[in-house]
Amino acid sequence: MDLIAQLARELNLKAANVEAAVKLIDEGNTIPFISRYRKEATGGMDDVALRALDERLSYLRNLEQRKEDVILLIDAQGKLTPELEQQIREATQLQRVEDLYKPYRKKRMTRAQKAREAGLEPLANMIIMQASAKGSALDAAADYVNEEAGFDTPEKALAGAADIVAETVAEDPENVADLRAFTQNTADIVVEATDPAEKTPYEPYYSYDEPLRRIPNHRVLAIDRGEREGFLKVTIQVDAERAAGIVSWMFARKKTGGKSAELVDAAARDAYSRLIHPSLENELRGELSDAAAEGAIKVFGDNLRQLLLQPPIRGKTVMGLDPGYRMGCKVAVVDPTGKVLDTNVVYPVPEFKRVDQAKKTIKAMVLKNGVEVMAIGNGTAGHETEEFAAEVIRELADEKNLHLQYMVVSEAGASVYSASKLAAEEFPQFDVNLRSAVSIARRLQDPLAELVKIDPKAVGVGQYQHDMPQKRLNETLDGVVEDCVNSVGVDLNTASAPLLRRVAGVSAATAKNIVAWREEEGAFTSRAQLKKVKGLGPKAYEQCAGFLRLPEAKNRLDATAVHPESYAAAKALLDACGYTAAEIGTDKLADLPGVVRAKGAGTLCEALGVGEPTLNDIVAELCKPGRDVRDSLPKPLLRSDVMGLDDLKPGMELTGTVRNVIDFGAFVDLGVHQDGLVHVSQISDKFIKHPREVLKVGDIVRVKVLNVDTAKKRIALTMKGVPQQN
Repeated sequence: MDLIAQLARELNLKAANVEAAVKLIDEGNTIPFISRYRKEATGGMDDVALRALDERLSYLRNLEQRKEDVILLIDAQGKLTPELEQQIREATQLQRVEDLYKPYRKKRMTRAQKAREAGLEPLANMIIMQASAKGSALDAAADYVNEEAGFDTPEKALAGAADIVAETVAEDPENVADLRAFTQNTADIVVEATDPAEKTPYEPYYSYDEPLRRIPNHRVLAIDRGEREGFLKVTIQVDAERAAGIVSWMFARKKTGGKSAELVDAAARDAYSRLIHPSLENELRGELSDAAAEGAIKVFGDNLRQLLLQPPIRGKTVMGLDPGYRMGCKVAVVDPTGKVLDTNVVYPVPEFKRVDQAKKTIKAMVLKNGVEVMAIGNGTAGHETEEFAAEVIRELADEKNLHLQYMVVSEAGASVYSASKLAAEEFPQFDVNLRSAVSIARRLQDPLAELVKIDPKAVGVGQYQHDMPQKRLNETLDGVVEDCVNSVGVDLNTASAPLLRRVAGVSAATAKNIVAWREEEGAFTSRAQLKKVKGLGPKAYEQCAGFLRLPEAKNRLDATAVHPESYAAAKALLDACGYTAAEIGTDKLADLPGVVRAKGAGTLCEALGVGEPTLNDIVAELCKPGRDVRDSLPKPLLRSDVMGLDDLKPGMELTGTVRNVIDFGAFVDLGVHQDGLVHVSQISDKFIKHPREVLKVGDIVRVKVLNVDTAKKRIALTMKGVPQQN
């Protein structure tokens, strides 16, 4: 198989670009580096496209290796024919290779294998070919009686031969392929309760069926979990008579009136019911589960990407409030750089009768530290804390003419971080609870920088993540984190080791070495100093340098995403257009794109020795050094007052923030502590297959309340007919 041509066809890419991308990957270049700095070679593939290519490349290479293994294994048996080898080499799916190999695979002692060892295979072949020289098949079987093997009568010999026929039918690759397609297109997945009287979360599936080809991923995952927990029984049901008829038609050749047609027909039907259907059921269930898991992983990855790329709230001193009952509400104030200024513990929940003292403490901390925004965790006692904060904000507005705002922040993973070794190293002076309050405050300031410290699976934007293949899930999520960090860029002098570790080419050990160098030698003053860091060799420097920024560097290019390999080109461009390096990022360069157009991009590219994509990137960076992709996204929705669940009424229109997007809908934060659900059927006036066609995590949306179930704390929302803000 020509892998490059195959990848180009499958991914709808130019073969030359695919070949270049594969070469770059094989040379050990990281996906972010290739995506950002090798656009000419790849045709501008982004990180998502490159990762898809990389994954498919691995699959096809594994497929080719499996083909070679299978060919060698069959050849070792002396059974490889040119036709079979060609079929194997032309296969484009692993399943096809395994179907072709199945008849030659070493088998356990089956009924058919026992019959073969008794010498009944010639009789079986005679029956399949319907070419008995003697009258009936039973007459022919008399010559194959083997008393020692247990086939001591013509009837038993014939039965043994029929078992061989059945297994032959079951292992025929074309037959199996036809029945696989028939089952995929016509079968239903049928679910029953193991105990219909038992109350479980799986009651919607106690008597349930749905066409196999139409069942959505989230239902597959729910059914799989219910089956694993012993509450559900799951089968794949198909029209067995039609399926058996397909097999019989292929092998019995009834139209020709063969002498053994009835026997072959019976064996074919036995093959289907005893061997083919159970095997296909297991296979298709596995494929269904794998596809559902892959879909869930993709949704998780998309949600994580959007969460990490939430716009930061820059330049604000933030108070983080980690709600709690018995242990109180933990409070931490951090300055605009994330430095902790103040901490405390208050008891704002009325039942503790310390609300007035809590107000006094919080007001004093606000005034002392110049707090501008509050970040409130959404965990236990979150709603009470939100009501308390809103009241404090109102009183400060009345008493001090001070107008604060707040935002409820998902605290998913905050406890994981606060109890981690990393948190202990970062804040040895604080207990676990106070570390959580710091994390909540910093999440508002810079979600990316804070959330990279936490296991991606703990951030609360997936579904059924514990049921996923963990290796595949981790690979996907790690890739998303890496892409997000590198698309934003990292301040070399302020970034933590966990954040640095996500930069292209930087290992965990190297990240620690960068921080150690910073602590020993002082702040970095140039990118070139990275070469002095222990363990950071030329290849690592090539991969990471462009993503590490120095806003205060003497060389203004060190503050940009321009790679050091393009510094000479950038300086030559400035000279050619009549500018100086000192003007990088100033208003004086506002006309640079126009000057480049006037001189001609092609002419400049030739003179500078760069491609047009690189030229465009250089121009953009010179105009806006270190531009942040997050700045173009919707800003976080800050509030100054609070509503409760009881305040919501059907028909009410509200503005909210999308917290999570899953297969069947999206959860929207309305500021009432309990997120509302917009079902996929209520997202758009037009038909959509998946919520992510319209929504993503962090979107600010207008919704209408359909229904409120206060007992179950459920809010049903709709976006249909609700004008959205641009």
